[in-house]
Formats: sequence, C-alpha cells, structure tokens
Amino acid sequence: MGLEQRLFERYITKGSLKVVWPDGRTASYGQGAPSVTWVIRSKSALGRMLAHPQLNLGETYIDGGWDVADGSLHDLITLLRINLEAAIAEKRSGVFAPLLGAFQKVNTLATSRRNVSHHYDLDEALFRAFLDDNMHYSCAYFERDDATLEEAQNAKARHIMTKLNLQEGQRVLDIGCGWGSLALYLAENAGVSVKGVTLSKEQLRVARAEAEKRGLGNRVQFELQDYRELGETFDRIVSVGMFEHVGKAHYPAFFKQVGKCLKRGGVALLHTIGSSKAPQPTNPWITRHIFPGGYIPSFSDLAPNVESSAVELTDLEVLRLHYAYTLREWHTRFQKVRETFVESRGERFCRMWELYLVFCQTAFELGELVVFQLQLAKQPHATPITRNYLYTQA
Repeated sequence: MGLEQRLFERYITKGSLKVVWPDGRTASYGQGAPSVTWVIRSKSALGRMLAHPQLNLGETYIDGGWDVADGSLHDLITLLRINLEAAIAEKRSGVFAPLLGAFQKVNTLATSRRNVSHHYDLDEALFRAFLDDNMHYSCAYFERDDATLEEAQNAKARHIMTKLNLQEGQRVLDIGCGWGSLALYLAENAGVSVKGVTLSKEQLRVARAEAEKRGLGNRVQFELQDYRELGETFDRIVSVGMFEHVGKAHYPAFFKQVGKCLKRGGVALLHTIGSSKAPQPTNPWITRHIFPGGYIPSFSDLAPNVESSAVELTDLEVLRLHYAYTLREWHTRFQKVRETFVESRGERFCRMWELYLVFCQTAFELGELVVFQLQLAKQPHATPITRNYLYTQA
C-alpha cells in the first residue's frame, strides 16, 4: 500500500471518497455525505501533489491531472478539508504532515499593491459574467436565505452606509474603490461626494464610465492613485476588500494614513476578509495564480495596529457565511457561461478560475475565513452609543 493510500485509509472518515488511481484500480474510503469520486489521471500528478501539495493540488487540476466524477468539485474539496484539516490538530509532524498542510492553508486569499493588475485588470467581460449587476467584487450581506445576489450586494452597501453615519454634503474617501459600485451607491443614496482611488486601470475606466452614465460625474471622482499619496482630509473613509492587498508589513502605514486623512469628528469603516485562526502564510497556489503577494489578517494582526493609531475601534462585526453564499452565487453564474470563456481563454484558465472560487467558498463554509467590519473613529461620540441606528428602517 502506497503512502497516499495509507493517508486516505487513516484519515478519510467523514463522507465517502472513491479514488480511481492512475493504473485504473479503485479504492473507497469513509462513509456518508458528501460522496464523490476523485479520478487521478497520472502518476506524475500524484507524485507532484505528494511532493508539494500546497502548490500542486491546484497546479495538477488546472493541468488536467485529476478530475471529479459522481459529485462536484465543491464536494471533493469539502470532503478533503473536513477530514484532513481535522487531522492536522492531532498530527503536525511526520510522514503525513506535508499533504495535510495543503488543506490547512489553501484558501487564504490576498494580493499586493504591486501585483494588482494581475487580477483586477483582467477584462471587464469576465467579471460582468459572474458578479451582480453593479459589479460589487466583495462579500454580500444576505438578510434572507432566498435573497438574490443583487439584493444581497445592495444590502451590504446599505449596511455600510448606515455604519458610516453619513450626513448630506459630507466628503467620503473610498480606498480601493473597485468598479465604483459602493462609491456610486453612497453618492446616490446619501447625498455625499466621494473620491475613489484604485490601482487598476481597468477598474478606473469602468468606474468613470458608470459615473458619467448615471450623471454623477460632478459628485464622484475616481483616480488611479495609491492611498499613501493622499494629502486631503475627509469626513468619512471606507475601504472594502482592499486591505487584503496591503501586506502585514504595511499595516502600521495603512492605519496611520487613515488617521491622517480622517477629520477629527470622522468615521471610517474597514471591511476585510480575515482569518478566524492564528496568523499563517499565504498558500503558494493562490499567490501564483490569483493574488500575487499580500496577506489575510487574523484579528491578532489588526488589534495592535488599531491600538497604536490615531483612530479607535468603535464597533466590530464578524460576518459569518455571507461570503460563502456570495462565492456560491459567483461560481454558479460562472458555470453558466463557462463555455464562452473556454473559447476565449481556454480550458486551463477556466479550471483555474472555478477552483479559486471553490477553494474560497469552502474556506468560508468551514469557518477558516470570515469577514471583519471595523468601525473606527477619532472621537468616542462620533457614532451613536447603541446599535439601534443600524437596524431602524427609514
């Protein structure tokens, strides 16, 4: 019996995994749901996964080295995670440790500023194919189980708008404004003016075009600019899905700049993916193919930097499962148009993209990743002292 067979026999106990080995032999492990068949097509793919699983689980999939039958890609990744991650706690060394580690860290998501174009400058058509109508590329807020993606993204924008406690006529800074979705929402619904900054030329082009289309060109300004270069002050600052790009070494500079740009009575809202576990490095497959560089923070990374900055924490909310639901919707929408992108970008790209979405979805479903929303202010009375205002409908 080979190493890989001993691993599965020992650790696959939850769910039913049938493995078709490269020589055509089959073996079954565990019982119950989910139930899935993992077809490993070549000895080289198997060897690569054993040699460097954190990188090569994904590499061998996009190379066509393995596939899924009698189940879904989501079923397989879920089954491997629920079994092998649990085993990590009891066995952190020895012959199985390298393979187990693949599923411990594989879903951390991050990107660095210098590599933003690698991901965000992919053409507009790709993102329009699976995002909501307004192109929010961040965690939605599902107030109901049956909410559409559009409804949930609109609810997220409204929730953030309420937390910012906006007053008509105020100036807002949106750090990492994406395709302008939140900035445009705030301008239309709160009577404020917004400056959005991004490092993506493609996002800048789309955001500016949408502002003109909606007649908001005089109230919403989008710039290709690094947040560290800003010298202005604002009544409110918001940053959604950008902090993952910053990198742990730059956290002090980020919070210093927020304090510098925020007026004395101002309020800031930081919305970021976070790890519910202790700090850990970024998975190499995600780094290579999806978000080069960067880091996902644990709360223990955030707290010291807030404490040493000019702003203080006035509210903290942990959004659980909302991003899992968001990613589920993105994956479903992408699958509906997958063949279009096979034609334009190739099978290898589509396998990479769907694996990225499934890796992330399972991380949020199993609780490894969450979303932190930090409300920050320079003065303790800048926001109401109860949360009632967040849930009072106008």
